Amino acid sequence: MAPYTITYFAVRGRCNAARIMLSDQGQEWKEVVVTFDEWMKGDLKKTCVFGQLPKFEDGNLALFQSNAILRHLGRQHGAYGKNNKEAALIDMLADGVEDLRLKYIKLIYQEYETGKDAYIKDLPNHLCKFECVLEKNKTGFLVGDSISLADYSLFDVLLNQKVLSPTCLDSHPTLKSFMEKMSARPKIKAYLDSDAYKKLPINGNGKQ
Repeated sequence: MAPYTITYFAVRGRCNAARIMLSDQGQEWKEVVVTFDEWMKGDLKKTCVFGQLPKFEDGNLALFQSNAILRHLGRQHGAYGKNNKEAALIDMLADGVEDLRLKYIKLIYQEYETGKDAYIKDLPNHLCKFECVLEKNKTGFLVGDSISLADYSLFDVLLNQKVLSPTCLDSHPTLKSFMEKMSARPKIKAYLDSDAYKKLPINGNGKQ
């Protein structure tokens, strides 16, 4: 029996980074897919602490909030740094990724028709921050010399940016190299090549 259960809609959305991490760490999980109609009935929503999905179950532990799920998995699978200093830096960079993710979500669900061009024009101002961190660290990872939850989160967000703007990494060679190395990790590559991944839309409204 799979040790983890993910309850979420049939989208990549806010679960994709966790799925990528689980895949890379060789972990199995069960998917419980919720339809929009089921969600609108409200019965499941009432059981969610913040009235939101995803829901992540690890035995009798039920977690909500996608970044809390990532941190839990990071602690379990050695992807949260080697000491408190590294963990603090990972938290900082994961929060930086979340800032970009929220901008992306706002565009997709609220401003796609009117704000896409401006978003793409402004994107280098956000990507350059991560470019500088990777250049300074020189290990291919955001923090230390091993992969962390911040790397998985950044990789996930950048996958979305590349769909939105295929050339967005052309002027960021270190980020481009980061993406290539992450994509080439055997278990991540297998996941990205899987039907389970390919069949899921990025977002719930069809925009990407």
